[in-house]
Amino acid sequence: MSPHLLLPERPSPGPESLATYRARGGYTGLLQAQQKGAAWLRSEVATSLLRGRGGAAFPTARKWELAAAATADQKFVVANGGEHEPGSHKDRYLVEHHAHAVLEGLALAGVATGATHGYLYLIEDMHGPRAAAEQALREATAAGLLPFPITIHLGPTTYVAGEETAALNAIEGKPAKPRKKPPFPGEVGLFGKPTTINNTETLAHVAWIARHGGAAFAAIGTAESKGTLLFTLPGGEHGVQRPGVYERPFGTTWRQLLDGAGGGMVPGRTLRALLPAMSSAFLSAQHLDVPIAYETLRPLGTSPGCGGIRLVTDATDTVAMAVEIAEFFMKEQCGQCPPCRMETNQFVHILKAVQQKKGPGYDDKIQKLAEFSRKKGFCSLIEMAAAPVVSAVKLFADDFAKAAGPAQPTDA
Repeated sequence: MSPHLLLPERPSPGPESLATYRARGGYTGLLQAQQKGAAWLRSEVATSLLRGRGGAAFPTARKWELAAAATADQKFVVANGGEHEPGSHKDRYLVEHHAHAVLEGLALAGVATGATHGYLYLIEDMHGPRAAAEQALREATAAGLLPFPITIHLGPTTYVAGEETAALNAIEGKPAKPRKKPPFPGEVGLFGKPTTINNTETLAHVAWIARHGGAAFAAIGTAESKGTLLFTLPGGEHGVQRPGVYERPFGTTWRQLLDGAGGGMVPGRTLRALLPAMSSAFLSAQHLDVPIAYETLRPLGTSPGCGGIRLVTDATDTVAMAVEIAEFFMKEQCGQCPPCRMETNQFVHILKAVQQKKGPGYDDKIQKLAEFSRKKGFCSLIEMAAAPVVSAVKLFADDFAKAAGPAQPTDA
């Protein structure tokens, strides 16, 4: 049976109460960390090999060490629940149903780094998660469980507002646009002070690690990918029969996830490919039996991302899907980096030319544009926008060639 680290085997339909969370061991990890100290907690997280669950997969312990080593009169910790990627609902689900696990993880990150104040960062349209978080915060505060004050902050409903430094700007009351790095938040973060910012799923894992130990966490998963991951499976015409948010250990195959958790494809549909997350590259159906792990997906040019899966069936218009994704990134880029503005706008222009049957040459243009723009933005959106578009043109080459039509005649 798959381990349940974050989502109980029998999840409740509504928000988990403090009493229910404590009945399954909640907050015992925080009490233990307060007794054993920050160095012990950082060591356990280092042993766990936990990586960030926001998509970038950065080692959590390394991020913590930066802030822990800094000297300052104030330090901050932020739980980043700024989820706005289409197809991903895991942060919303986690906060709405298990806010205490996120709050405990946030408090633990603060203990580990010496923080004096914490923030739970959500998006303005997260009404259910916000209400659940507010209730959990009232309960935990009344019970005297939190070692420092925690504030819930609501950011704008934009994709880039979920980037960690954009979230910090939003909390400060500034436009939610990414900052240039370095300096990193662990050195100069919120209000100029050392700040640790982790995804909400990452912090919920920290609560489990503090309770059960880093070695127990590292025993789950694969060589480089430890623990479990939350996946959002889609429904509808191009989805599975049981859509929703599921927790599975690294090493699970795509087929086991889609068939086991999701109940298989909706009747009458054949799977052609899948997109692990909107900011990742496509995988063909021949990769359904590849174990889900950073080290197995890296050679294939993709990653698990944030686990918001999209499926390509025999009825999917792959060119239209690529246009939809490109338009999303064009709309959601914040506008402050010229290379990103150019890339995202040009992707849409080139792909729409394919839809208008303007002939070949689109693939070279897209590839050159992606290569030229790489790493030229303040954040990684410039790479996120390129990954699905570049891979779609390659994987669905026949679809694109048919849509583009033959070369256009030129005047003699």
